Amino acid sequence: MKVTQTAPITVSSSVEEIYQFMKERLHDVVPDFELKYKAELVKEILELKESRNAVILGHNYMEPALFHTIPDFKGDSLELARRAAETDKDVIVFCGVKFMAETAKILNPDKTVLIPSLKAGCSLAASITAEDVRQLKARYPGVPVVTYINTYADVKAECDVCCTSSNAAKVVAALDSDTVIFLPDEYLARNVARETGKTILIPRVVENGTRRLEIPDKTADIIGWPGKCEVHEQFTVEDVLAARRQFPDVIVLAHPECPPEVVEAADFSGSTTAMIRFVEQSAAHRYLLLTECSMGDNIVAAHPDKEMVRLCSVRCPYMNQITLEQTRDALKNMQYTVTVPEDIRVRALKAVERMLQIG
Repeated sequence: MKVTQTAPITVSSSVEEIYQFMKERLHDVVPDFELKYKAELVKEILELKESRNAVILGHNYMEPALFHTIPDFKGDSLELARRAAETDKDVIVFCGVKFMAETAKILNPDKTVLIPSLKAGCSLAASITAEDVRQLKARYPGVPVVTYINTYADVKAECDVCCTSSNAAKVVAALDSDTVIFLPDEYLARNVARETGKTILIPRVVENGTRRLEIPDKTADIIGWPGKCEVHEQFTVEDVLAARRQFPDVIVLAHPECPPEVVEAADFSGSTTAMIRFVEQSAAHRYLLLTECSMGDNIVAAHPDKEMVRLCSVRCPYMNQITLEQTRDALKNMQYTVTVPEDIRVRALKAVERMLQIG
C-alpha cells in the first residue's frame, strides 16, 4: 500500500488529524492503539514547541512515532549540527544522544539546549577521555587530531577538527598531513584507512590502578583508538551471508562504524543519511540495513514499497531513551538543560566549525 500525500501536521492540527496522519504513515510499524495515545502526545508537544519558541532536531535513529511527527529537522549528526548552527529559535530540543546536544550548545552558547533524557549517553563517546587525547598528543607532537562527532565536548576541545561518518575521509584528506590521529572509533578509522590506502595502528588502553596507553613502537599513517559502537560492532559477515542465502536479491548497506570486513562484504557503506538516500534512489525492493534498527522502520514508513530484512536488528539502548513522553516533559518543565563550560566550548567550537567548513 502506497502512502498518499498528506499535509504536514502543524500546531493547528487536531488530535484526530494527527492520528489519521500517523495511521496513514505508520500503520505497518506501530500498533493502532499506540497511535491513538501518541497522537495526543504529539499535539501537546507541538503546542509546547510553539509556546517555548523551540526547534526540535530528530536523529535518524529516533523511533517512528517521534521521527515522523515532531522534529522540525531530521538527519544524521552532520546535518543536525548544521541546523543547530542556523536556528533562530530560543530553545533547541535535541532528540538524540548527549554528545549531539552538546554540539548544539557548542554552536549556540546563548540558547537553551534540552535533551529529553539524561540516560541518552553513548558507549563510543564514553570510550575516550580528554586526558587520553593529551597523552596521544604528547606521544605524537604536532600531529593533527581528528575527532569523530561521537565524542563529548572536553574531548573535542583537545582536537583540531571534528568529522562525521559521512565526511571522515574528506576531513583526513583536507589536513594534508602524513600522519593523523583519528579518534575514537576503531572501525571507522580502519574503514577510512582502507578507503584511502593508509596504514593504521591502534593503541592499547591499560587499566591497572591508573589508566595508561600502550602504543606500538612503529609508524603508521593513522593513529586510531580502540573505541567501538556497541550496536555496530555486533554485525558480522555471517549476517551478510545469511541474508544473501535467504534473499539473493537483497542489497546490503553497512554503516562505517561496522567492522571493516562487514563493510567490505556489503554493497554500500555510508552515513545514516547516505543510506536513506541510497534506498530512496534505488530501484531494488529488498534491503538489509546494518545499523540501528529504528531507521529501517522509519524508511519503511516513508517508503512502504521497500522491504527491510530483519535478520539482525539491533536497537541502541541510548537512542531508545528518547521518547515522545520524555520530549513532552523536557519542553513542559524546561528540564535537562545541556551545559558546556565556556573554556571547553570555545576550544571545541573551533573543531566543530572547521568540520562544517570542510562539509
